[in-house]
Amino acid sequence: MERRTLLATALLGTAAAPALAGTARAAAPGPSVTRAGTTTLDSRAIFFVSYDGLVNNNSFQKNALLTHKGYQYAAWYTADRNAVVGRRALGASTWSTVKAGHTLRYDDSHNVISMGVSKTDGRLHLHMDSHSDGFTYVKSVAGLMDNPAGLTWTASRFGAPRSTLDGLALTSQFTYPQFVSTPEGRLQLSYRAGVSGNGRNALAEYDGTSWTALGEWSASTGTYTSEHGSSTVRNMYLHGIDYDRDGRLHSFFTWREQNNAVMCNSGGLTNHDTGYVYSDDRGRTWRNDAGTVVGATGTSNTVAVTDGGLVVDALNPDHSLMNQESQATDSAGRPHAIISYVPGRFGQCTTNYVADRTANGRAFHVRKTATGTWRKTEIPLALNSSQRTRLVLDKYDNAYAILPFGRIAAASAASGHTDWTTLFDGAGLDAFGEVLVDETRIAQDGVLSVLYQVRSSGTTPSALRVIDFGLPA
Repeated sequence: MERRTLLATALLGTAAAPALAGTARAAAPGPSVTRAGTTTLDSRAIFFVSYDGLVNNNSFQKNALLTHKGYQYAAWYTADRNAVVGRRALGASTWSTVKAGHTLRYDDSHNVISMGVSKTDGRLHLHMDSHSDGFTYVKSVAGLMDNPAGLTWTASRFGAPRSTLDGLALTSQFTYPQFVSTPEGRLQLSYRAGVSGNGRNALAEYDGTSWTALGEWSASTGTYTSEHGSSTVRNMYLHGIDYDRDGRLHSFFTWREQNNAVMCNSGGLTNHDTGYVYSDDRGRTWRNDAGTVVGATGTSNTVAVTDGGLVVDALNPDHSLMNQESQATDSAGRPHAIISYVPGRFGQCTTNYVADRTANGRAFHVRKTATGTWRKTEIPLALNSSQRTRLVLDKYDNAYAILPFGRIAAASAASGHTDWTTLFDGAGLDAFGEVLVDETRIAQDGVLSVLYQVRSSGTTPSALRVIDFGLPA
Protein backbone atom coordinates (compact mmCIF):
# COMPACT_ATOMS: atom_id res chain seq x y z
CA MET A 1 0.00 0.00 0.00
CA GLU A 2 1.42 3.39 -0.98
CA ARG A 3 2.27 5.71 1.91
CA ARG A 4 -0.36 8.37 2.38
CA THR A 5 0.99 11.75 3.43
CA LEU A 6 -0.34 15.16 4.29
CA LEU A 7 0.10 16.53 0.77
CA ALA A 8 -3.37 15.92 -0.68
CA THR A 9 -5.25 17.18 2.32
CA ALA A 10 -2.92 20.13 2.81
CA LEU A 11 -3.91 21.27 -0.65
CA LEU A 12 -7.54 21.19 0.43
CA GLY A 13 -6.72 23.67 3.15
CA THR A 14 -5.16 26.19 0.77
CA ALA A 15 -6.63 25.92 -2.70
CA ALA A 16 -10.39 26.05 -2.22
CA ALA A 17 -12.27 29.34 -2.17
CA PRO A 18 -14.08 30.29 1.04
CA ALA A 19 -17.29 28.31 1.00
CA LEU A 20 -19.31 30.60 3.23
CA ALA A 21 -18.36 33.97 1.82
CA GLY A 22 -21.18 36.19 0.56
CA THR A 23 -23.26 39.23 1.35
CA ALA A 24 -25.29 37.56 4.09
CA ARG A 25 -22.21 36.36 5.90
CA ALA A 26 -20.15 39.52 5.32
CA ALA A 27 -22.26 41.50 7.79
CA ALA A 28 -21.93 38.94 10.57
CA PRO A 29 -19.31 39.52 13.26
CA GLY A 30 -16.15 37.50 13.33
CA PRO A 31 -15.06 35.42 16.32
CA SER A 32 -14.18 37.02 19.65
CA VAL A 33 -14.04 36.07 23.32
CA THR A 34 -14.64 38.34 26.29
CA ARG A 35 -13.53 36.95 29.63
CA ALA A 36 -16.55 37.03 31.95
CA GLY A 37 -15.39 35.38 35.17
CA THR A 38 -14.12 32.23 36.83
CA THR A 39 -15.77 30.02 39.43
CA THR A 40 -14.31 27.19 41.51
CA LEU A 41 -16.11 23.87 41.54
CA ASP A 42 -13.75 22.27 44.01
CA SER A 43 -10.57 23.62 45.57
CA ARG A 44 -9.27 20.07 46.15
CA ALA A 45 -10.44 17.81 43.32
CA ILE A 46 -8.79 14.43 42.87
CA PHE A 47 -5.60 14.56 40.81
CA PHE A 48 -3.65 11.73 39.25
CA VAL A 49 -2.28 11.39 35.73
CA SER A 50 -3.36 8.25 33.89
CA TYR A 51 -3.17 7.66 30.12
CA ASP A 52 -1.74 11.20 30.00
CA GLY A 53 -5.04 12.64 31.28
CA LEU A 54 -7.17 13.42 34.32
CA VAL A 55 -10.36 11.63 35.37
CA ASN A 56 -12.21 14.93 35.85
CA ASN A 57 -11.18 16.36 32.52
CA ASN A 58 -11.17 13.86 29.66
CA SER A 59 -12.20 14.51 26.08
CA PHE A 60 -14.75 11.73 25.85
CA GLN A 61 -16.91 13.06 28.70
CA LYS A 62 -20.26 14.06 27.27
CA ASN A 63 -21.09 15.87 29.36
CA ALA A 64 -19.11 16.78 32.48
CA LEU A 65 -20.57 20.27 32.15
CA LEU A 66 -24.00 21.13 30.73
CA THR A 67 -26.67 23.82 30.83
CA HIS A 68 -30.43 23.32 31.03
CA LYS A 69 -33.22 25.85 31.64
CA GLY A 70 -31.07 28.58 33.15
CA TYR A 71 -28.86 26.40 35.33
CA GLN A 72 -25.44 24.89 34.73
CA TYR A 73 -24.49 21.44 36.03
CA ALA A 74 -21.12 19.78 36.59
CA ALA A 75 -19.96 16.38 37.85
CA TRP A 76 -16.56 15.37 39.23
CA TYR A 77 -14.65 13.37 41.82
CA THR A 78 -13.44 15.03 45.03
CA ALA A 79 -10.11 14.44 46.76
CA ASP A 80 -11.73 11.70 48.87
CA ARG A 81 -12.94 10.00 45.65
CA ASN A 82 -16.62 10.88 46.08
CA ALA A 83 -18.64 11.48 42.93
CA VAL A 84 -20.44 14.81 43.30
CA VAL A 85 -22.85 16.84 41.18
CA GLY A 86 -22.99 20.62 41.32
CA ARG A 87 -25.29 23.26 39.93
CA ARG A 88 -25.50 27.02 39.74
CA ALA A 89 -27.84 29.55 38.21
CA LEU A 90 -26.21 30.97 35.09
CA GLY A 91 -24.01 33.87 36.10
CA ALA A 92 -23.83 32.86 39.75
CA SER A 93 -20.41 32.71 41.38
CA THR A 94 -21.00 29.71 43.65
CA TRP A 95 -22.03 26.10 43.12
CA SER A 96 -24.28 23.91 45.25
CA THR A 97 -23.08 20.30 45.43
CA VAL A 98 -24.47 16.92 46.43
CA LYS A 99 -22.83 13.51 46.66
CA ALA A 100 -24.00 10.94 44.10
CA GLY A 101 -23.48 7.96 46.42
CA HIS A 102 -20.45 6.48 44.67
CA THR A 103 -16.68 6.53 45.16
CA LEU A 104 -14.11 6.15 42.39
CA ARG A 105 -12.68 2.61 42.32
CA TYR A 106 -9.39 3.00 40.46
CA ASP A 107 -6.81 5.60 39.51
CA ASP A 108 -7.83 5.35 35.87
CA SER A 109 -8.60 8.51 33.91
CA HIS A 110 -11.04 6.60 31.69
CA ASN A 111 -13.46 6.22 34.63
CA VAL A 112 -15.10 9.59 34.00
CA ILE A 113 -18.53 10.89 34.96
CA SER A 114 -20.87 11.78 32.09
CA MET A 115 -24.24 13.53 32.41
CA GLY A 116 -27.38 13.64 30.30
CA VAL A 117 -30.89 15.10 30.54
CA SER A 118 -34.01 13.18 29.51
CA LYS A 119 -36.36 15.96 28.46
CA THR A 120 -39.39 13.68 28.39
CA ASP A 121 -39.38 13.42 32.19
CA GLY A 122 -36.92 16.08 33.36
CA ARG A 123 -34.37 13.74 34.92
CA LEU A 124 -30.60 14.14 35.21
CA HIS A 125 -28.68 10.93 34.44
CA LEU A 126 -25.13 10.11 35.57
CA HIS A 127 -22.94 7.35 34.19
CA MET A 128 -19.55 6.79 35.78
CA ASP A 129 -16.53 4.72 36.74
CA SER A 130 -16.11 2.25 33.89
CA HIS A 131 -13.21 1.14 31.71
CA SER A 132 -13.83 -2.14 29.91
CA ASP A 133 -15.77 -3.44 32.92
CA GLY A 134 -18.97 -2.71 34.86
CA PHE A 135 -20.42 0.76 35.41
CA THR A 136 -22.35 2.81 37.95
CA TYR A 137 -25.57 4.59 36.97
CA VAL A 138 -27.55 7.17 38.95
CA LYS A 139 -30.62 9.16 37.91
CA SER A 140 -32.54 11.95 39.59
CA VAL A 141 -36.21 12.15 40.40
CA ALA A 142 -38.50 13.19 37.56
CA GLY A 143 -38.87 16.92 37.02
CA LEU A 144 -35.69 17.96 38.80
CA MET A 145 -34.30 19.62 35.65
CA ASP A 146 -37.58 21.33 34.77
CA ASN A 147 -37.96 23.35 37.98
CA PRO A 148 -34.47 24.01 39.35
CA ALA A 149 -35.39 27.21 41.15
CA GLY A 150 -38.29 25.53 42.92
CA LEU A 151 -36.61 22.26 43.95
CA THR A 152 -33.86 22.07 46.54
CA TRP A 153 -30.53 20.56 45.50
CA THR A 154 -30.19 17.64 47.91
CA ALA A 155 -28.98 14.04 47.73
CA SER A 156 -32.55 12.90 48.28
CA ARG A 157 -33.34 14.02 44.72
CA PHE A 158 -31.17 11.20 43.37
CA GLY A 159 -31.76 7.48 43.37
CA ALA A 160 -29.38 4.81 44.61
CA PRO A 161 -26.38 3.90 42.43
CA ARG A 162 -26.99 0.88 40.20
CA SER A 163 -24.81 -1.46 38.15
CA THR A 164 -27.41 -1.57 35.36
CA LEU A 165 -29.60 0.91 33.48
CA ASP A 166 -32.69 0.25 35.57
CA GLY A 167 -32.17 -3.48 35.07
CA LEU A 168 -30.62 -3.33 31.58
CA ALA A 169 -27.08 -4.73 31.91
CA LEU A 170 -25.72 -3.90 28.41
CA THR A 171 -22.16 -5.36 28.50
CA SER A 172 -19.51 -6.52 30.97
CA GLN A 173 -16.89 -4.50 29.04
CA PHE A 174 -18.27 -0.95 29.06
CA THR A 175 -16.31 2.26 28.28
CA TYR A 176 -16.88 5.83 27.05
CA PRO A 177 -20.43 6.81 28.07
CA GLN A 178 -21.79 9.70 26.04
CA PHE A 179 -25.36 10.93 26.49
CA VAL A 180 -27.17 12.64 23.63
CA SER A 181 -30.75 13.93 23.52
CA THR A 182 -32.90 13.12 20.50
CA PRO A 183 -35.06 15.85 18.92
CA GLU A 184 -38.12 14.22 20.53
CA GLY A 185 -36.56 14.49 23.99
CA ARG A 186 -35.52 10.89 24.42
CA LEU A 187 -32.06 10.24 25.84
CA GLN A 188 -29.55 8.00 24.10
CA LEU A 189 -26.39 6.54 25.58
CA SER A 190 -23.46 5.87 23.26
CA TYR A 191 -20.75 3.49 24.51
CA ARG A 192 -18.08 1.01 23.50
CA ALA A 193 -18.52 -2.70 24.14
CA GLY A 194 -15.17 -4.49 24.27
CA VAL A 195 -11.64 -3.20 24.73
CA SER A 196 -9.17 -0.93 22.98
CA GLY A 197 -8.30 -2.42 19.62
CA ASN A 198 -11.21 -4.87 19.79
CA GLY A 199 -14.49 -3.08 20.44
CA ARG A 200 -17.82 -2.07 18.95
CA ASN A 201 -19.85 1.12 19.34
CA ALA A 202 -23.39 0.66 20.60
CA LEU A 203 -26.49 2.64 21.59
CA ALA A 204 -29.14 2.40 24.29
CA GLU A 205 -32.24 4.61 24.51
CA TYR A 206 -34.42 5.94 27.34
CA ASP A 207 -38.00 6.94 26.47
CA GLY A 208 -38.95 8.48 29.81
CA THR A 209 -40.06 5.15 31.24
CA SER A 210 -37.41 2.53 30.56
CA TRP A 211 -34.12 1.82 28.79
CA THR A 212 -33.83 -0.26 25.62
CA ALA A 213 -30.64 -1.64 24.09
CA LEU A 214 -30.59 -0.66 20.41
CA GLY A 215 -27.43 -2.71 19.86
CA GLU A 216 -24.01 -2.39 18.30
CA TRP A 217 -23.45 -0.39 15.12
CA SER A 218 -19.72 -0.62 14.35
CA ALA A 219 -17.66 -3.72 13.61
CA SER A 220 -14.33 -4.83 15.04
CA THR A 221 -13.57 -7.33 12.24
CA GLY A 222 -12.23 -7.05 8.69
CA THR A 223 -8.72 -6.69 7.30
CA TYR A 224 -6.85 -3.40 7.21
CA THR A 225 -3.45 -3.33 5.48
CA SER A 226 -0.83 -0.62 5.63
CA GLU A 227 2.56 -0.60 3.92
CA HIS A 228 4.00 -2.25 7.04
CA GLY A 229 1.53 -5.04 7.77
CA SER A 230 -2.07 -6.07 8.37
CA SER A 231 -4.58 -6.15 11.20
CA THR A 232 -7.84 -8.07 11.44
CA VAL A 233 -9.21 -6.60 14.71
CA ARG A 234 -9.86 -2.99 15.78
CA ASN A 235 -12.26 -0.52 17.30
CA MET A 236 -13.87 2.68 16.04
CA TYR A 237 -13.15 5.70 18.25
CA LEU A 238 -15.75 8.45 18.02
CA HIS A 239 -14.90 12.15 17.90
CA GLY A 240 -18.46 12.71 19.03
CA ILE A 241 -22.10 11.87 18.38
CA ASP A 242 -24.44 14.83 17.90
CA TYR A 243 -27.82 15.77 16.45
CA ASP A 244 -28.10 18.88 14.32
CA ARG A 245 -31.12 21.17 14.41
CA ASP A 246 -32.85 19.13 11.68
CA GLY A 247 -32.47 15.82 13.50
CA ARG A 248 -29.55 14.28 11.63
CA LEU A 249 -27.13 12.35 13.86
CA HIS A 250 -23.47 12.93 12.95
CA SER A 251 -20.32 11.09 13.96
CA PHE A 252 -16.68 11.50 13.00
CA PHE A 253 -14.31 8.71 13.97
CA THR A 254 -10.90 7.13 13.60
CA TRP A 255 -9.96 3.45 13.58
CA ARG A 256 -7.51 1.89 16.05
CA GLU A 257 -5.92 -1.37 14.94
CA GLN A 258 -5.04 -4.09 17.45
CA ASN A 259 -1.94 -5.25 15.59
CA ASN A 260 1.10 -2.98 15.95
CA ALA A 261 2.44 -4.45 12.72
CA VAL A 262 0.54 -1.74 10.81
CA MET A 263 2.89 0.94 12.25
CA CYS A 264 6.43 1.91 11.37
CA ASN A 265 7.33 1.84 15.08
CA SER A 266 5.62 0.33 18.11
CA GLY A 267 5.93 3.57 20.05
CA GLY A 268 3.32 5.31 17.92
CA LEU A 269 -0.45 4.91 17.71
CA THR A 270 -2.26 2.48 15.41
CA ASN A 271 -4.99 5.06 14.77
CA HIS A 272 -5.59 5.80 11.09
CA ASP A 273 -7.92 7.81 8.86
CA THR A 274 -10.70 10.21 9.76
CA GLY A 275 -14.09 8.78 8.87
CA TYR A 276 -17.63 10.13 8.93
CA VAL A 277 -21.10 8.62 9.05
CA TYR A 278 -24.58 9.97 9.71
CA SER A 279 -28.03 8.67 10.59
CA ASP A 280 -31.44 10.11 9.73
CA ASP A 281 -33.45 7.62 11.79
CA ARG A 282 -32.10 8.21 15.32
CA GLY A 283 -29.13 5.91 14.97
CA ARG A 284 -30.95 2.88 13.55
CA THR A 285 -29.15 2.93 10.21
CA TRP A 286 -25.89 4.62 9.23
CA ARG A 287 -24.84 6.17 5.92
CA ASN A 288 -21.53 7.29 4.49
CA ASP A 289 -21.01 10.78 3.11
CA ALA A 290 -22.48 9.76 -0.26
CA GLY A 291 -25.69 8.61 1.42
CA THR A 292 -25.09 4.89 1.01
CA VAL A 293 -26.25 2.71 3.90
CA VAL A 294 -23.16 1.16 5.51
CA GLY A 295 -24.63 -0.26 8.70
CA ALA A 296 -27.76 -1.03 10.70
CA THR A 297 -27.69 -0.90 14.49
CA GLY A 298 -28.37 -4.18 16.25
CA THR A 299 -27.80 -6.30 13.14
CA SER A 300 -24.88 -8.20 11.63
CA ASN A 301 -24.49 -5.41 9.07
CA THR A 302 -22.44 -2.94 11.10
CA VAL A 303 -20.07 -0.20 9.93
CA ALA A 304 -16.74 -1.84 9.07
CA VAL A 305 -13.26 -0.72 8.06
CA THR A 306 -13.80 -2.41 4.70
CA ASP A 307 -16.90 -0.34 3.85
CA GLY A 308 -16.46 2.18 1.06
CA GLY A 309 -16.91 5.93 1.31
CA LEU A 310 -16.14 6.26 5.02
CA VAL A 311 -12.83 8.13 4.91
CA VAL A 312 -12.99 11.91 4.58
CA ASP A 313 -9.33 12.50 5.47
CA ALA A 314 -6.84 9.72 4.81
CA LEU A 315 -3.82 9.21 7.05
CA ASN A 316 -1.74 6.13 7.75
CA PRO A 317 -0.87 4.93 11.28
CA ASP A 318 2.60 6.53 11.32
CA HIS A 319 1.62 10.02 12.49
CA SER A 320 0.13 9.46 15.97
CA LEU A 321 -3.36 10.54 14.94
CA MET A 322 -5.36 11.16 18.12
CA ASN A 323 -8.66 9.43 18.84
CA GLN A 324 -11.78 10.99 20.42
CA GLU A 325 -11.07 14.60 19.60
CA SER A 326 -14.06 16.85 18.89
CA GLN A 327 -16.88 17.70 16.47
CA ALA A 328 -19.79 20.10 15.95
CA THR A 329 -22.42 20.99 13.34
CA ASP A 330 -23.08 24.45 11.97
CA SER A 331 -26.38 26.27 11.44
CA ALA A 332 -26.84 24.57 8.06
CA GLY A 333 -26.26 21.10 9.53
CA ARG A 334 -22.79 20.76 8.02
CA PRO A 335 -20.36 18.66 10.08
CA HIS A 336 -17.07 20.00 11.46
CA ALA A 337 -14.32 18.22 13.39
CA ILE A 338 -10.97 18.83 15.02
CA ILE A 339 -8.31 16.17 14.48
CA SER A 340 -4.62 16.23 15.47
CA TYR A 341 -1.44 14.41 14.55
CA VAL A 342 2.22 14.93 13.66
CA PRO A 343 2.35 16.32 10.10
CA GLY A 344 4.61 14.70 7.55
CA ARG A 345 6.93 17.70 7.43
CA PHE A 346 8.20 16.58 10.84
CA GLY A 347 8.88 13.07 9.58
CA GLN A 348 7.03 10.04 8.31
CA CYS A 349 7.36 7.87 11.43
CA THR A 350 6.52 8.76 15.01
CA THR A 351 8.36 6.61 17.55
CA ASN A 352 6.93 7.96 20.82
CA TYR A 353 3.44 9.36 20.46
CA VAL A 354 3.52 11.43 23.66
CA ALA A 355 6.92 13.00 22.99
CA ASP A 356 6.33 13.42 19.25
CA ARG A 357 2.87 14.94 19.60
CA THR A 358 4.15 17.28 22.32
CA ALA A 359 7.07 18.38 20.17
CA ASN A 360 5.41 18.52 16.75
CA GLY A 361 1.69 17.80 16.99
CA ARG A 362 -0.77 20.10 15.23
CA ALA A 363 -4.56 20.36 15.21
CA PHE A 364 -6.59 20.57 12.00
CA HIS A 365 -10.11 21.76 11.27
CA VAL A 366 -11.97 19.37 8.95
CA ARG A 367 -15.39 20.41 7.65
CA LYS A 368 -17.89 19.94 4.89
CA THR A 369 -18.44 23.01 2.72
CA ALA A 370 -21.63 24.34 1.19
CA THR A 371 -20.64 22.72 -2.10
CA GLY A 372 -20.44 19.30 -0.47
CA THR A 373 -16.66 18.98 -0.57
CA TRP A 374 -14.40 18.32 2.41
CA ARG A 375 -11.82 20.87 3.41
CA LYS A 376 -9.01 20.82 5.98
CA THR A 377 -7.04 23.70 7.49
CA GLU A 378 -4.16 23.50 9.91
CA ILE A 379 -4.57 25.56 13.06
CA PRO A 380 -1.26 27.44 13.26
CA LEU A 381 -0.47 26.74 16.92
CA ALA A 382 1.81 24.04 18.29
CA LEU A 383 -0.06 21.68 20.58
CA ASN A 384 2.84 21.51 23.06
CA SER A 385 0.90 18.59 24.50
CA SER A 386 -0.08 15.03 23.66
CA GLN A 387 -3.69 15.86 24.46
CA ARG A 388 -6.84 16.88 22.62
CA THR A 389 -8.56 20.04 21.40
CA ARG A 390 -12.25 20.92 21.73
CA LEU A 391 -14.36 22.53 18.98
CA VAL A 392 -17.39 24.84 19.24
CA LEU A 393 -19.25 27.07 16.78
CA ASP A 394 -20.97 30.30 17.73
CA LYS A 395 -24.34 31.55 16.43
CA TYR A 396 -22.62 32.99 13.35
CA ASP A 397 -20.81 29.69 12.60
CA ASN A 398 -17.41 31.08 13.58
CA ALA A 399 -15.23 28.20 14.79
CA TYR A 400 -13.35 28.09 18.10
CA ALA A 401 -10.66 25.56 18.99
CA ILE A 402 -10.03 25.26 22.72
CA LEU A 403 -6.55 23.79 22.82
CA PRO A 404 -4.61 22.19 25.68
CA PHE A 405 -3.93 24.55 28.61
CA GLY A 406 -7.10 26.52 27.83
CA ARG A 407 -5.75 28.40 24.82
CA ILE A 408 -8.43 29.57 22.38
CA ALA A 409 -7.95 30.02 18.63
CA ALA A 410 -10.72 30.92 16.22
CA ALA A 411 -11.56 31.30 12.53
CA SER A 412 -14.36 33.25 10.91
CA ALA A 413 -17.11 31.74 8.84
CA ALA A 414 -16.65 34.63 6.39
CA SER A 415 -13.14 33.41 5.54
CA GLY A 416 -14.29 29.85 5.01
CA HIS A 417 -12.66 29.08 8.38
CA THR A 418 -9.16 29.72 7.10
CA ASP A 419 -8.07 32.78 9.14
CA TRP A 420 -7.21 31.02 12.39
CA THR A 421 -5.78 33.31 15.06
CA THR A 422 -5.20 33.15 18.82
CA LEU A 423 -7.81 34.91 20.96
CA PHE A 424 -6.72 33.74 24.44
CA ASP A 425 -3.34 32.31 25.38
CA GLY A 426 -4.41 30.60 28.60
CA ALA A 427 -2.37 32.96 30.75
CA GLY A 428 -3.11 32.72 34.45
CA LEU A 429 -5.07 29.47 34.30
CA ASP A 430 -2.17 27.07 34.95
CA ALA A 431 -4.38 24.40 33.39
CA PHE A 432 -3.04 20.84 33.39
CA GLY A 433 -3.60 20.21 29.70
CA GLU A 434 -6.85 18.92 28.21
CA VAL A 435 -9.96 20.99 28.95
CA LEU A 436 -13.70 20.46 28.51
CA VAL A 437 -16.45 22.76 27.26
CA ASP A 438 -20.16 23.12 27.90
CA GLU A 439 -21.48 22.17 24.48
CA THR A 440 -25.06 23.02 25.46
CA ARG A 441 -24.62 26.55 26.80
CA ILE A 442 -23.50 28.49 23.74
CA ALA A 443 -26.88 28.33 22.01
CA GLN A 444 -28.69 29.32 25.21
CA ASP A 445 -26.88 32.51 26.21
CA GLY A 446 -23.84 32.90 23.96
CA VAL A 447 -21.31 32.01 26.64
CA LEU A 448 -18.41 29.59 26.25
CA SER A 449 -17.79 27.78 29.55
CA VAL A 450 -14.46 25.93 29.81
CA LEU A 451 -13.81 23.43 32.59
CA TYR A 452 -10.17 22.92 33.55
CA GLN A 453 -8.10 21.53 36.40
CA VAL A 454 -5.10 23.34 37.79
CA ARG A 455 -1.74 21.69 37.21
CA SER A 456 -0.44 19.61 40.12
CA SER A 457 2.07 16.83 40.73
CA GLY A 458 1.84 13.26 41.94
CA THR A 459 -1.53 12.82 43.62
CA THR A 460 -1.79 16.24 45.24
CA PRO A 461 -5.38 17.50 44.81
CA SER A 462 -5.87 20.72 42.86
CA ALA A 463 -8.59 23.20 42.00
CA LEU A 464 -11.24 22.39 39.39
CA ARG A 465 -12.62 25.55 37.79
CA VAL A 466 -14.92 26.91 35.11
CA ILE A 467 -13.96 30.03 33.16
CA ASP A 468 -16.64 31.81 31.11
CA PHE A 469 -16.15 33.77 27.89
CA GLY A 470 -18.75 35.86 26.13
CA LEU A 471 -19.05 35.18 22.39
CA PRO A 472 -20.37 37.58 19.73
CA ALA A 473 -23.96 38.60 20.45
